[in-house]
Amino acid sequence: MGTLTSSSFSTVNLKLCSDLIGKDFRDRTKLKKWKKQSALCFSYKGGISKREPPTISPVGPAYNNFQVDSFKLMELLGPEKVDPADVKLIKDKLFGYSTFWVTKEEPFGDLGEGILFLGNLRGNREDVFAKLLSRLAEATGDKYNLFMVEEPNSEAPDPRGGPRVSFGLLRKEVSEPGPTTLWQYVIALLLFLLTTGSSVELGIASQINRLPPEVVKYFTDPNAVEPPDMELLVPFVDSALPLAYGVLGILLFHELGHFLAAFPKKVKLSIPFCIPNITLGSFGAITQFKSIIPDRSTKVDISLAGPFAGAALSFSMFAVGLLLSSNPVAAGDLVQVPSMLFQGSLLLGLISRAILGYAALHASTVSIHPLVIAGWCGLTTTAFNMLPVGCLDGGRAVQGAFGKGALVGFGLTTYTLLGLGVLGGPLSLPWGIYVLICQRAPEKPCLNDVTEVGTWRKAAVTAAIFLVALTLLPVWDELAEELGIGLVSTF
Repeated sequence: MGTLTSSSFSTVNLKLCSDLIGKDFRDRTKLKKWKKQSALCFSYKGGISKREPPTISPVGPAYNNFQVDSFKLMELLGPEKVDPADVKLIKDKLFGYSTFWVTKEEPFGDLGEGILFLGNLRGNREDVFAKLLSRLAEATGDKYNLFMVEEPNSEAPDPRGGPRVSFGLLRKEVSEPGPTTLWQYVIALLLFLLTTGSSVELGIASQINRLPPEVVKYFTDPNAVEPPDMELLVPFVDSALPLAYGVLGILLFHELGHFLAAFPKKVKLSIPFCIPNITLGSFGAITQFKSIIPDRSTKVDISLAGPFAGAALSFSMFAVGLLLSSNPVAAGDLVQVPSMLFQGSLLLGLISRAILGYAALHASTVSIHPLVIAGWCGLTTTAFNMLPVGCLDGGRAVQGAFGKGALVGFGLTTYTLLGLGVLGGPLSLPWGIYVLICQRAPEKPCLNDVTEVGTWRKAAVTAAIFLVALTLLPVWDELAEELGIGLVSTF
């Protein structure tokens, strides 16, 4: 296609246009009002009129006699911009010598639908922001949201300390997330059912030493082409349910942590969208913010609450399972797994080695309680979700604790390590693809996106990222042989 210029016009059926923007062109009053607001250029096919629409018939043929400026149409269909009259009112009522002296205005928002006020701060940033919010409510009511953000492309820090700040203005209907729709509830339910199925599948797979040989051969032998009768797996469903309940319990406990942290802050969250995975039972869930986060401390608290809750329950299952694995009374409940599985995590492998002992792990198979599998999968899923990239819990926590610039650096490093298979082993590729498709974009800024969080929050995020790296770092063969994690000589 050729490049469009400011004089380019594309023929648009006005009936279709009216359907898109929800306007009734057969009402002359509405048409006149719509034309004034949108400044669309109407013309006959034979030539351009002087921006005055001809008489429009209430029926079909006349709709085909006009052309609409493509750029104006795209602008109309985009988010509503800030009213210029309100900009002047806000500059007069909010800003001044005692708060923030405006020197320049720039577009603000994803599509430039807002206004960014640049200038000089005339007081403590938190006090000034509180005054501006109060004055904005008095001047325009509940019409706009005001954001305090770092000044883009600032050449020097603020003389009072910290970064230079600017104030962004957006209409509420543009800046605030929309409510959860009926279709989203339906999709969330379907994903939960699929995740339940993948968790049951994990429970069946954990009984590999008990499954019929023809089933095991089909899933382990690359040359097997004839599928077995899947009804053979039905008797193993009941024994798979405890492990499935464990995986789902960890997932729900993780999400409960988010909601409990968000409730006192009056931050609304969406319903969780579970991500099924046949290897771990679940890849976690996507939970969206359904209201604007007030400040970076709140973002860190909500982001960490879910992983910490899920990790606490997962580690409890993992530790109890390891203790039961060495208890002769629980021998009837144990399952056999290849010892090489313990090479999947440096941290969890070392813990298993410390509790089960050298002889148990330095063998071809290891007898473990199903709780070990549930806890291991829960800790691995939690670690993946705490990776500092995009809109994952780890990405949100890093963005809140250290800023968006730090998230970019952490994100590039994480993508590189996932691409090289350094983190996550065989799961690194599917997880990286999932993040790129669903969670790559950083979280939107807070209302107060400048005030830094406390030292202990930064320390908590740093410690969490360190534990994530140890959890997802596989044990290479030489170290595994030395530590006695897995019988390396057998593969």
